[in-house]
Amino acid sequence: MAEYLLAAVTAAVLVVLLEVFVLRTGLFRRPAYWITMAIVLGFQVPVDGWLTKLDAPIVLYAEWAISGVRVPWDIPVEDFLYGFAMVTAVLLLWERRRNADGAVDRR
Repeated sequence: MAEYLLAAVTAAVLVVLLEVFVLRTGLFRRPAYWITMAIVLGFQVPVDGWLTKLDAPIVLYAEWAISGVRVPWDIPVEDFLYGFAMVTAVLLLWERRRNADGAVDRR
């Protein structure tokens, strides 16, 4: 079973559900969020590609733990889901804390 895939999908779904049903920060409606994610992706692809390239990997994944889908540059697709979940969770919690502290919303 592709354990990393299952964990990454679960994390991504839980983060989306957390925003939609619990936190409701409106983060997904903000252009700044999507620009941030594009910047993260812009750095993730070359770094992750270098770390996971099949011809000289620095990070190895057990074949049984991943789906086997690798795009681009041999990056396991699970890494993108994990990155989305991790960055989005941090931003959501940051927004929740900022709003709880009574900070002025400067959108």
